Amino acid sequence: MRILGIDFGDRRVGVAVSDPTGTLASPLPTLKRRAGKRPPLAALEALVKEYGVVGLVMGLPLTPRGEESDWTRTVREVGEALARRTGLPVHFVDERYTSVQAERAVRGLGLPKGKREQKERIDAAAAVIILQGWLNARKKGEMEESASPGPSGMGVGGNEDPGTGGGEH
Repeated sequence: MRILGIDFGDRRVGVAVSDPTGTLASPLPTLKRRAGKRPPLAALEALVKEYGVVGLVMGLPLTPRGEESDWTRTVREVGEALARRTGLPVHFVDERYTSVQAERAVRGLGLPKGKREQKERIDAAAAVIILQGWLNARKKGEMEESASPGPSGMGVGGNEDPGTGGGEH
């Protein structure tokens, strides 16, 4: 049961995938995009097919106070479009400070400065943190907000978990 984790940004989309048991998240190559251009839904859909993914987890960028922003609404729209396109549930989870955690984790790898400052590495690490957090919470029985295709379009269930108001990835 593989799950795809997504850290959606203006310039890059960090991506991670779980192992077949749904226990461990690993980074995938970061997708690049131009700000203001359409989201890379086809590339994400291709990853879903390639890895046999059964669900998606997207970082939800709420403000530090847990409020929604314009960027939050954009990420929700992308997640809902991806759910419609793939027929898979999309779970929105807290992504507050994941980029900071990811930057610290990448710096802690002992890579040369040029490699550890590559934004693609940080975005991929953020996707791993988002996905691993969801996998851990799922094992503990905690629920997050999800959007899944249904007979009448998109359905939302569960409890929302707040995130940051980012978008500059």
